[in-house]
Amino acid sequence: MISDIIAFLVATFLVAPLQSTIEDRLAAARAPAAVVAQVEACATAALPALVERASAEPWWAVRTAFGAWIGTTSPEAVLRQAAPECGAVLNAARTAIES
Repeated sequence: MISDIIAFLVATFLVAPLQSTIEDRLAAARAPAAVVAQVEACATAALPALVERASAEPWWAVRTAFGAWIGTTSPEAVLRQAAPECGAVLNAARTAIES
């Protein structure tokens, strides 16, 4: 029960804003749809790791969510840390944004 509440809070206040920020940047850069879909999949794949960390370190979750909200925390860094296997996708996204 409590883990479901934590998962909801992490998904709502951490993953969704991070994913939205990255997707907005990709849309502005007119990135290929495949890159956008891969980033979405990575953000979804990162959710269990983020929920686990938020459960173990609630203060980290609050700081990270607040930092993402005010722009001092990089969404890419949070996703890269939570799901290291998404590094290649995030590099492709960064390339698309910087082009």
